[in-house]
This record gives sequence, structure tokens and C-alpha cells, in this order.
Amino acid sequence: QVQLVESGGGLVQPGGSLRLSCAASGFTFRIYAMSWYRQAPGKERELVATITSTGGSTGYIDSVKGRFTINRDNARNTVYLQMNSLKPEDTAVYYCNAEQRALGIRYWGQGTQVTVSS
Repeated sequence: QVQLVESGGGLVQPGGSLRLSCAASGFTFRIYAMSWYRQAPGKERELVATITSTGGSTGYIDSVKGRFTINRDNARNTVYLQMNSLKPEDTAVYYCNAEQRALGIRYWGQGTQVTVSS
């Protein structure tokens, strides 16, 4: 059974930090590209950060560059999102995504809420 379980969300003040984790099981994690998406109330889901299967390449949306870092541990089947200098506009539900484009397969986690507020 495929599972992506996010954790690490919560309430944080502007300027603070959070580290999200996504633990994967039920599929061959090391051959999947992993991404973090987010969806704020009333907005479409957007891609925040992505990392290739080996971890050799990453990408970010402009609004989080220099503040967020995605990395993965293939030995632990886990992907992380380190979020620093958080802003109120980062408030959203954050979703973990696994994609194997050659196989046409995508998996989603249930999401974790991140709220940035004073």
C-alpha cells in the first residue's frame, strides 16, 4: 500500500522556521522525483520545490528561493522541506508528491497545515 505521510507543519511567527518531512512507503522511493506543493485558501495548488530521484538537482518557485531547501534521504525513504524566514503568504496546506514520469505514476500525501502568523 502506497503511503506518503507528511509531518512537521504547525503555527509559526513570521521570520520563523519549520521543517516538513514526508515519509514514503509502498513503492520504490529512490526512482521517484519528489516535490512539495502547497495550496492556500481560495487558490490553486502550486509547485513549491522539486528534487530529482538521486537528489542531484532541485528547483524552486521564485517566491521561496533562498528561503526553502528541499532534500531527500533515499536510505530513509524520506523527503524534507526546510523553510526559513517564513512569511504570512507561505500559509497553506503543504502536500508531498512522488512522480515517476516514465511510468506515468504520481502519488500524493494528505497534506500538512503551515500557518505563519503573529
